[in-house]
Amino acid sequence: MTNANLYALFQSRFPADLNKIFLQQEDGAGLTYGEMDRLSAELAAILTARAVRKGDRVLVQVEKSMTAVCLYLACLRIGAVYLPLNTAYTVKEVAYFIDNARPVLLIVAPEFVESYSVPGCTLDELAAAAGRCPPLTQIAEMAADDLAAILYTSGTTGRSKGAMLSHGNLASNALTLGKIWQWQQDDILLHALPIFHVHGLFVALHCALLGGSSVWFLPRLDVDALIRLLPRSTVLMGVPTFYSRLLEHPEFSGQICRNMRLFISGSAPLLNEIFHQFETVTGQCILERYGMTEAGMITSNPYDGARIAGTVGFPLPDVTVRIADGDGSPLPPGETGILEYNGPNLFQGYWEMPEKTREDMRADGFFISGDMAVADEDGRISIVGRAKDLIIAGGFNIYPKEIEAVIDQLPGVRESAVIGCPDPDLGEFVVAIVVREEDSSLTEPDILAQISGDLARFKQPRRIIFRDSLPRNTMGKVQKNILRNDLKGPVIRNSG
Repeated sequence: MTNANLYALFQSRFPADLNKIFLQQEDGAGLTYGEMDRLSAELAAILTARAVRKGDRVLVQVEKSMTAVCLYLACLRIGAVYLPLNTAYTVKEVAYFIDNARPVLLIVAPEFVESYSVPGCTLDELAAAAGRCPPLTQIAEMAADDLAAILYTSGTTGRSKGAMLSHGNLASNALTLGKIWQWQQDDILLHALPIFHVHGLFVALHCALLGGSSVWFLPRLDVDALIRLLPRSTVLMGVPTFYSRLLEHPEFSGQICRNMRLFISGSAPLLNEIFHQFETVTGQCILERYGMTEAGMITSNPYDGARIAGTVGFPLPDVTVRIADGDGSPLPPGETGILEYNGPNLFQGYWEMPEKTREDMRADGFFISGDMAVADEDGRISIVGRAKDLIIAGGFNIYPKEIEAVIDQLPGVRESAVIGCPDPDLGEFVVAIVVREEDSSLTEPDILAQISGDLARFKQPRRIIFRDSLPRNTMGKVQKNILRNDLKGPVIRNSG
């Protein structure tokens, strides 16, 4: 039987010359494919020496680094389950993950090593010990449905859930993305994403590994560094913030992007305005795609063919998608419903939450995403918001993204977020939180007057509230739950 270990797949795609750079930094530090293979084997050996076995969970909360990438690969090599955590999580939050996942080893920052009852160490300690240990070159035999990682969802509506992703889930998604995005061995990926998340850890790095490609590896988003490195790169994967900040940079131009073949955006909706501005400046269309922790990537705009602002493209070739009503019955094109999907990338369920897994899965194996979407006649999909963000006012369903799109195109508006606030008469009423451009003097009446002809009366906000910024998580998604909590009580709707 073929070994389904994801690292074995990576090894089979390494470049013939292992002296080729895999990860590189601007300061000259870097790892070749051969050095990465050896360091991950050394880390695999020290993990084994610390009694980490196949199926054991290894919890990792460390800053982004080349060694951290090799630690992930080391876990794959020995069949351990990698559990990355956002570095912003507090000790109390991490304690929940420890209690839930029961890891056998923690790799954390020095100040947290003694904070938990589970054995822990720092990444530097682990790497130092690994350097004195003969490499473990053997790759553990794994089945396709054996777990490779557990990634916890953000938990904005309750307890965080651990999405169980198998070697087969991750391999299928990476192989498909490499094919549809026409990944090439001479590609150079510009990587400024965190690596505790599907986007930066799996989508970006897996594509590079399967392509035998090189990666500019930035510790964090640094727009000046992006400007310096774009001329020496071919692919950029980012969240919408990357592109809005590039457009604001005085040195950004089409000339800087002359060697780039692909700009990809995800993890949060890309504003139509940013899409069109970017095309005007560079002559290139950003490729927007859609995914979830539970499956990696699900849809993508085409590499060859029209990329349309405001859409996330078509289902991946091996993924089946449907837009359904609340009972799971498919809806015709043009009707808004809940996006459901199935495919080899679909996760194995939530760690130790079988009831929640059953709640989110249909009997026919389709996963209920919770995202509201609509498909056109050609099957191209647009995400209109989260089901939990749906506003029901006076019996009418209102989709926030439709209102946000109208407000965002107004001169003087940087961005907006639309939520529902409780109302004893209507059930809910629409509130728009607006961030103005620095030189804008827009008022609430100004905005209401300008959008009155573009939205039905029941969709129009009853209040406009101005803020300096919108709360976002580390991947750039607006945290509407925070806005709703902030606005509990004091918001009074305008009459009408």
